[in-house]
Amino acid sequence: MICKTYPFGSLKQYKYALILSEYQGKILLSRHRERSTWETQGGHIEPGEQPLDAAKRELFEESGAVDFTLTPLCDCRAGEEGTDGWDNGIAYRAVIRELGPLPQSEMAEVRQFDALPDNLTYPGLTAALFRCLR
Repeated sequence: MICKTYPFGSLKQYKYALILSEYQGKILLSRHRERSTWETQGGHIEPGEQPLDAAKRELFEESGAVDFTLTPLCDCRAGEEGTDGWDNGIAYRAVIRELGPLPQSEMAEVRQFDALPDNLTYPGLTAALFRCLR
């Protein structure tokens, strides 16, 4: 998967919201129940839902975050080179102050990391988004 990033708010139409999370000064990633790899929190924006509301919902559902600040990060367009299957996303940075229990969802666990691990679910997408933090 290839990811191209753009200034926040420039793509206008979004299919998903992504969140790059920090907790206690470390990267917080989630692991899906059906995978052994790690990923940022995020997911599809529901019909009628605003991107920021989707980001808040997904962050809670996939990490258990109950007290946090979300700030705009960037827009992204991800897909496979040579295909028409590209989708627009919007990314936020979360600074989490408090985690509650992980809600019942598709996520099995969350974990803190000092740096991005090698076993990422979407390595190209994740790396491109983390470059936006610089």
